[in-house]
Amino acid sequence: MGKVSYMKLKGCQNLRIRLLLATLSSKSIVIEDIRADATWPGLRPHEVSFLRLLEKVCDDCVVEINETGTKLKYKPGIIMGGRHLVHDCGVSRSISYFLEPLIVLGLFGKKPLTIRLKGITNDSKDPSIDTFRSTTLPILKQFGVPAEGLELKIESRGVAPKGGGEVALSVPMVPNSLKAIKWVDEGLVKRIRGVSFSTRVSVQFENTMIHAARGILNPLLSDVHIFTDHKAGAQAGMSPGYGISLVAETTSGCVISVDTAVSYSRGEDDTDLEDDRKDLIPAEEVGEQIASALLGEIKQGGVVDSTHQGLLFLLCALCPKDVSEVRVGKLSPYGIEALRHIRDFLGVKFVMKPDASTGTVNLMCLGSGFQNLSRKVS
Repeated sequence: MGKVSYMKLKGCQNLRIRLLLATLSSKSIVIEDIRADATWPGLRPHEVSFLRLLEKVCDDCVVEINETGTKLKYKPGIIMGGRHLVHDCGVSRSISYFLEPLIVLGLFGKKPLTIRLKGITNDSKDPSIDTFRSTTLPILKQFGVPAEGLELKIESRGVAPKGGGEVALSVPMVPNSLKAIKWVDEGLVKRIRGVSFSTRVSVQFENTMIHAARGILNPLLSDVHIFTDHKAGAQAGMSPGYGISLVAETTSGCVISVDTAVSYSRGEDDTDLEDDRKDLIPAEEVGEQIASALLGEIKQGGVVDSTHQGLLFLLCALCPKDVSEVRVGKLSPYGIEALRHIRDFLGVKFVMKPDASTGTVNLMCLGSGFQNLSRKVS
């Protein structure tokens, strides 16, 4: 075996997409100066947990972390997938932090992936589990991912700070490769659907959020339906909280989503939580804010919301050597970083054409020709 050549990177930014692209492109990386000047230097618990997750779904990957956690060496292995896997995501980030890279890896595994993830299902930092089910999975289907075997089940909900949520994810293998797409027409909004949830608080919080959201949305569109999902007992996790996820469905099959969750912050003293309920954002305010946020995403235009831009660009880059064209609203910071890392790891460059009249951006690329070479050939 020859000496391993490492791509050198610096800083803690975009660690997930760096590790994901390194795994897909089979490029070894070394990342230095990970929060070297911070009060608490080095990798955070959720980043270490993500590395452990990679070790579970990949064979022969090598992870080396120095004593201070400020330097990481990663040599990718073969994406295996596998059935009946279990991973505890911890409580420093939600399960969704792990889901986006995991579903992409699962598509190109040697075997279909079924995994049970434990931790926080809903928080204000990452997309909620509901958003993944209603929005992220349909985006995959646009690229030819089989609908059969693609599933996300919510076994129990859990919010910060203690979590207690659990989901079951199933991802099928891509038969050979994804399919290139032309996806530029977002259409007109025809209906809005949503899910509100509450754990260890009164169901009245959900009713208040829904009433407030409908107060803003109903004057604009009559077809608005928001379901309630009140959890109790073991299915309610270990902390009180509530939240809501809204999805706008369009005439051309696009789904634009926003969500939020309200709970006590991580690391707080958990004593007397019941007496601190007043510190949480009122449910009425949550409903109004999330409805306004959805209108903002719709106004921005594009076939996906700002949260899903990075995933959209990555899927385009992993397509066969054919042209894909997509349209998005204003580029999000994460979307921009995703484009840069896709260029560095996969050699795929996007041609961007801003449309001044709509404020949207058309992006075109020639796919990398990525194929699922690790799958079992029957």
